[in-house]
Amino acid sequence: MKKTIITVIGKDTVGIIAKVCTYLADNNINILDISQTIIQDYFNMMMIVDTNSAKKPFDVMTKEFDELSEVIGVAIKCQREDIFNKMHRI
Repeated sequence: MKKTIITVIGKDTVGIIAKVCTYLADNNINILDISQTIIQDYFNMMMIVDTNSAKKPFDVMTKEFDELSEVIGVAIKCQREDIFNKMHRI
């Protein structure tokens, strides 16, 4: 299984989760775990997704998330699980 960590951060607005999840569903990306909080009008979401059956390569997916982030007005970042784990080692 190829896991990817997706983070979404920005000013809270209607439809953030819906738009991100619609993109994932349209591209055959399964959500394995999701956590979201809103603190004083700031939205923060972290997802672990399975990109093993994704319709598009990782670089295309990250480019499209960059485009989606501009439309929604939030920052969306994707990292492969192995890179995420190496960056967050103690």
